[in-house]
Amino acid sequence: MYLRKIKNIIFWCLVVGFTLSTFVPLFLILKHTITMGWSELSLDFIFNTPRAVGELGGGMSHAIVGSLMIIFVATIISVPVGIVTGTFLSEFSNSRLASITRTFIGILAGTPSIVIGIFAYVTLVVPWKSFSGWAGSLALSLVILPIVTRSTEEVLKLVPTTIREAGLALGFTKVKIFYYLLIKGNKRAILTGVILAISRSMGETAPLLFTAFGNVYLSYNLNGPISSLPVQIFNYASSPHLEWQRQAWTGAVVLIIIIFAVNIVSKIFVSNSSNASNR
Repeated sequence: MYLRKIKNIIFWCLVVGFTLSTFVPLFLILKHTITMGWSELSLDFIFNTPRAVGELGGGMSHAIVGSLMIIFVATIISVPVGIVTGTFLSEFSNSRLASITRTFIGILAGTPSIVIGIFAYVTLVVPWKSFSGWAGSLALSLVILPIVTRSTEEVLKLVPTTIREAGLALGFTKVKIFYYLLIKGNKRAILTGVILAISRSMGETAPLLFTAFGNVYLSYNLNGPISSLPVQIFNYASSPHLEWQRQAWTGAVVLIIIIFAVNIVSKIFVSNSSNASNR
């Protein structure tokens, strides 16, 4: 009796300890970033472009717009492909093609982002003879794709076989079973993987250094070099100018806020759509 209580206390302490070991570093990183960058955060920073060296003020509106455009295109490219591929790996897991696909997805997931950036530079930038937002989006789509694929596969593996059998008994085609019972029925869990992938890609710098490159002007043209928050933060943080270094911290705060907002908006959207379907 006492031995069971002792084991329970030890296990509980281990769980709390491991949880704190994950939470505390994250809290310290966020606290330090917000402390360093919050003082420079203002509407001027969000809605204005950079000023010349030595001038106070200015902002990163060009980088914020560029990041949102690049991420949006990368999401449109990779998320549908990742969900379809994850569904295929889950439903046809024993096929030879699924085994080969899973191997390639695993290799892609373990590939450093800088290697993806170099690959995108060689295959996209060099033939086009120009840096571009399209190349940056295609590079980030390779970062998003394996995460969405793996998360979708793991989520659908948890769906009981009886659900699929019930769909067949009702006369559903396999396509309808995949879409209505598997994907729509587990959209919250799938969305979690999508958000994780988007959040990770939003902080990637190396692929964009080799593809989108960046500029100091507000641009909506993906056919040419376009700025992004990670690249702008990198350039400012490595600058010898103290004003730019302070703005680099503020840019990091803005990036955290954007990622947090994406998570919240996505959760609200899925919650509202689920409530509407239940009515």
